[in-house]
Amino acid sequence: MVRVAIPTHLRSLARTGSEVQVEVEGEVTPNTILEAVEDKYPMLRGTIREHGTLKRRAYLRFFACKEDWSHESQDTVLPDAIAEGKEPFIVMGAVAGG
Repeated sequence: MVRVAIPTHLRSLARTGSEVQVEVEGEVTPNTILEAVEDKYPMLRGTIREHGTLKRRAYLRFFACKEDWSHESQDTVLPDAIAEGKEPFIVMGAVAGG
């Protein structure tokens, strides 16, 4: 099971806690994780990735093992700690202020 931490506003939409667990078949990449999340929580489709392009939406960041993976290819295989559920894949909403 892959652990996925999602931001507060998406937790409310999905009616879940701060972390969800999904089963990923094959290689564990940001895309395969997010496909599993969207399959399990269809109300999140289009909130993390754009509908047509499946690119990361603006103002969201992806972290794995304390490293920013937001600008990496979304088909890059993530570290074993993510695949084994030892560390969560984190979807974080950007914090901005003025």
